[in-house]
Amino acid sequence: MIGMKAEVKRKQVYENLNVLLVGNNPIELSHIFDNIRNVPGRNILTEIAFDIKTTLERLANFQPNYILIDDNIGKLELKNAVKMLGKDKKTKNIPIAILKNSNYEEVFSVGVMDYILKENVNGQSLFTALSNSLKFRKTQLYLYKAMKRRKDQLRKLAY
Repeated sequence: MIGMKAEVKRKQVYENLNVLLVGNNPIELSHIFDNIRNVPGRNILTEIAFDIKTTLERLANFQPNYILIDDNIGKLELKNAVKMLGKDKKTKNIPIAILKNSNYEEVFSVGVMDYILKENVNGQSLFTALSNSLKFRKTQLYLYKAMKRRKDQLRKLAY
């Protein structure tokens, strides 16, 4: 019975997502926004930010499960956004994905969970990427906590 409740809760988490979409091209963002909204059977609430300042404004009232950043905002702006989100205690555990135009452009990987190519992207592929990244991030956090616990136990045994 408890396992069934956990499964229902887990399904609800992945069916109801809050996504923050960051980018500076309203046309491309509207295309991604429409794809996210049109995922059948899912309730995905999406907020859009156009730069770091509006990202911070959105985060004051919106708690995303996932953050998508368009690589068109520029390398420096992208790097600063990922760095800022990784340091903030409210957002450091939220998976971040970069929406890329092509695989030919080099992008840094510190703090980024996933890369999604914009061409041929649809709502279901976006939802699959989002839910897989959320599962991966939760697993990472669990393993980090378990490793920390084991280190503390070993330290107590050594002294």
